[in-house]
Amino acid sequence: MKKALLLIAGIIAALVAYLLLWPVPIAPAAWDAPTDRGYVGDYAPNRELAGLVRIDLKPHHGPEDIVALPDGRLLTATQEGYILSVDPATGDVEVLAETGGVPLGLEMAPDDRLIVADAHKGLLSVGLDGSVEVLTDSVDGTPILYADDLDIADDGIIYFSDASTKFGAEANGTTMEASLLEIMESAGTGRLLAYDPADGSTRVVMDGLVFPNGVAIAPDGDVLMNVTGRYQLLKINPETGETQVLIDNFPGFPDNINRGPDGTYFVGIVSPRSEWLDENAGNPLARKIAQRLPAFMQPQAQPYGLVLQINAQGDILRSFHDPDGEYLTPTGAVVVPSEGGDRMYVTSLLSPTLGYRPYP
Repeated sequence: MKKALLLIAGIIAALVAYLLLWPVPIAPAAWDAPTDRGYVGDYAPNRELAGLVRIDLKPHHGPEDIVALPDGRLLTATQEGYILSVDPATGDVEVLAETGGVPLGLEMAPDDRLIVADAHKGLLSVGLDGSVEVLTDSVDGTPILYADDLDIADDGIIYFSDASTKFGAEANGTTMEASLLEIMESAGTGRLLAYDPADGSTRVVMDGLVFPNGVAIAPDGDVLMNVTGRYQLLKINPETGETQVLIDNFPGFPDNINRGPDGTYFVGIVSPRSEWLDENAGNPLARKIAQRLPAFMQPQAQPYGLVLQINAQGDILRSFHDPDGEYLTPTGAVVVPSEGGDRMYVTSLLSPTLGYRPYP
């Protein structure tokens, strides 16, 4: 009996030592998470995102963003590293290009080349003939480890997010895994970058951000940017760095922001907030311990679909909910004209389909 008790005590001691001392990749920083008010007021639930019509993309998945071409085709990105050309009338899907990485944010440039934020490769230019060119993969001597989303200003400057300079998407296996590490650490290693195609230069507009994500240009030329790890939408003057919080305390993790009709924007909320993460925002030790647990015991993204339509001042005009989370991890939405009426396409981090519904 004594030997058995000693064995049990030894196992417990080893387990405690592991949970307290085993090295982890994160060095958590304490912060004060705002109280999650949940889905109330402007965020009151409905079912306007439920029952989306789906275009099958298998064997591909993760149509993170889309752009529409003048001929009606859609271009979308996939986690497998492909840019797909989708015919929405027939559902036909063809591979346009392979980036060799993980393409995320997409925008068409005036020269009819697709500009891509690739989580492995940096900022890319993709021709409609399938050619791929790296525009930039470093800034000030540091690599761009997690290019995420972008938009193109009227003067041609491309603004894009580098979501983490510590937890690269390629080094950590998946874009999801890298994002979880950056958010769990919460020290803020992400940044907003600007690329000037006129001279090929890249500069840092702002750094110290906790998983900066969606990027869009405001009517006055400022940059709108979602900061996923702080539940915020910022408005940033790219020349002075002056920053305003347009929306604070989202009820979930904001992902992309895309320009919509009539000067509006769509913000995708990829997952609801984590109660555990908020409760332990000021407890770095608890987050270190959680990082040592098996993956299934760590905080997980919960299924719930939400896309918000806002104006440039940050007012929430409309919300589209899928309380059952049938369409996985919505990253945003794009409205595309169609013969049968406008469609709102909903993009996703994980779905093997591209979903849409009528708009408005």
